Amino acid sequence: MRVAYGPHPSQVVDVHPPAPGTARGTRVTLLHGGFWRETYDRHHLAPLAAALAGQGLEVALAEYRRVGGGGGWPETFGDVVRAIGTGRGAAAPARHVVVGHSAGGHLALWAASAAATGVDRVIALAPVADLARARALGLSGDAVAGLVAPEQEHLADPLRLPPPRVPVAIVHGTDDEDVPVELSRAYAAAARAAGAAVDLTVLPGAGHYELITPGTPECARWVLPLTRGPHPARA
Repeated sequence: MRVAYGPHPSQVVDVHPPAPGTARGTRVTLLHGGFWRETYDRHHLAPLAAALAGQGLEVALAEYRRVGGGGGWPETFGDVVRAIGTGRGAAAPARHVVVGHSAGGHLALWAASAAATGVDRVIALAPVADLARARALGLSGDAVAGLVAPEQEHLADPLRLPPPRVPVAIVHGTDDEDVPVELSRAYAAAARAAGAAVDLTVLPGAGHYELITPGTPECARWVLPLTRGPHPARA
């Protein structure tokens, strides 16, 4: 089911209900990566969304305006807040977790600090957690320059925002060639020093995409904790 949260074609959320008889009372909002560019959209996470729904999770695969398609600062960020809130209501699952990969991980961490989203937990997979360092490294052809101007970067950089309002789990591979693990290490150290509940799991030998590929051990590493516990119907 596709739900629009605004008039732009990219302001939509694809909702995947849990497989019949498997509902676990958890909603997962997925934020895709692609270095915030219009070229990359949510569809590459559709297999992951389907896999999570098959394990009893309600999944909201979110789209947002991206650089080259009306996005950037502040439009992309406002869309993320609205997408996270889409579908919230009396019938919503009891727990809400935001999962973001790469640039989506950056947006998830940003929302955890900068916006009152009402989520219970954030899971950031290989996130661009330090925009200043990403800009200095020129990641993906200096993608940060397209997202936000230097004078506004402090408003968009999770590392320079107040500590996250909710518990955060970060998973990052040592062999990630797209987003160096050093960005997650810097964010985790700063957030912990500020008193935040941030858990960093570094996976030796893992690259950038295993984390979002159903069936891999790297993907199972963060998915399994979401599906543990008694099935509500059997409790």
